Amino acid sequence: MTQDNSISKGVDWLVVLLYAVLVAIGILCIFMVEYRQDTNVLAGFLSGKTNYSKQLLFAGICALMVVFVLLSDSKLYTAFANLMYAFGILLMLATFVLGKNINGSKSWIPLGGGFNLQPAELCKIFAALALSKYISRQETDFSKPTSQLIAAVIALAPAALSILQNETGLALVYASFFIVMFREGLPSWILIVGASFGVLVVATLIMEPNLLAIILTGIAAITIYIMRRQVKRNNGLLIAIVLIWGVCVGVQRFAVPYIFNNVFHCYQSTRIYSMVGKEYDCSQNKSANEASAADKPVKKPDDYNVRQSKIAIGSGGMVGRGFLKGTQTRGKYVPEQHTDFIFTSLGEAFGFTGCFLFLGIYMLLLFRIVRIAERQRSTFSRVYAYSVASILFFHIAINVCMTIGLFPIIGIPLPLISYGGSSLLTFTILIFIMVRLDADRHMVLR
Repeated sequence: MTQDNSISKGVDWLVVLLYAVLVAIGILCIFMVEYRQDTNVLAGFLSGKTNYSKQLLFAGICALMVVFVLLSDSKLYTAFANLMYAFGILLMLATFVLGKNINGSKSWIPLGGGFNLQPAELCKIFAALALSKYISRQETDFSKPTSQLIAAVIALAPAALSILQNETGLALVYASFFIVMFREGLPSWILIVGASFGVLVVATLIMEPNLLAIILTGIAAITIYIMRRQVKRNNGLLIAIVLIWGVCVGVQRFAVPYIFNNVFHCYQSTRIYSMVGKEYDCSQNKSANEASAADKPVKKPDDYNVRQSKIAIGSGGMVGRGFLKGTQTRGKYVPEQHTDFIFTSLGEAFGFTGCFLFLGIYMLLLFRIVRIAERQRSTFSRVYAYSVASILFFHIAINVCMTIGLFPIIGIPLPLISYGGSSLLTFTILIFIMVRLDADRHMVLR
């Protein structure tokens, strides 16, 4: 326990208020999706059988967890950061033995009573704490490549396990820690290379291979011409440009096609291609051909989810159809509308205006967290607060872009809004550990 037993001392109440508003909006959205005119509203909330009543129960459990976290000692999180990270990794490994397969992902541990735990969600908290602990150590010089590599391993180890559990969406979120590392001194060229690689992959999907190869060759030639004086003085620069050109052409001609045809499943490749307005030929996919060889029917996946999501959001127009008046979401035309596609219920009911105000609440929360991060005296607290902001940003950006067709469908919840106890509990603990650390910002934690 902290020396001052007052739970409110030093607490940033704006963050608490924004958290409560978002949780309430989440329950409201789930209610809008499931409400039927012949249903008694009060009975539905008290029954414990509807998703919105379960989410209300989860919110109550999270409220108790908030009190517990706010009454805890900040030093506990620094002292046990590495131990909690190890525990999280063990939980993720346990899913391979005890895991329950839900929607093709064996990443859930059944707890009984219809409740399931997803360790990959909780491990985001533990990874944030472990990364903060490592970077804040006095002996850690984050300007050295070795330290940067160790930090990357801490962040990406849970991501690797998530991929093995077929949870590519959650695995992608762990990349958010690179934003934190960039804030702490990670060289900017790493982010530039990563962004350039992403642009190259997208260009490979939308352009004819030979044309893209010609464009890459032209870019290399123009670069050599512009830097001709430097190239004359340093032959190594010419070799570097040619090497980069060779790598880019190799990625474009061989690596990307191989990954899409031999590593990804047919439905995964199709979703990514549909994002850029292209159709993927499943006959080229190894997994689809193996299924056909085994006389198993192979259904070519399409962009049904995204199309229905766009219809629902678009039907809301500027001001929306109104509360409980949505026809697409209430008609269950949108798949997974109470989890991954919960944003569609807001778009249909309250339109562009409602979505704008809703995302404004998120932005206010993110800016507040960044401000909290910058006022910390402790490196540990600052790194952790930036981790919270980065994780939330990735979840929000990917989920919203996914529902409007700007990102492939990878199954990632909208923070504090989507239905799910593991998700709500994770974001609650994640945020309020930060609030607890901020309340003790006069302390220097390591």
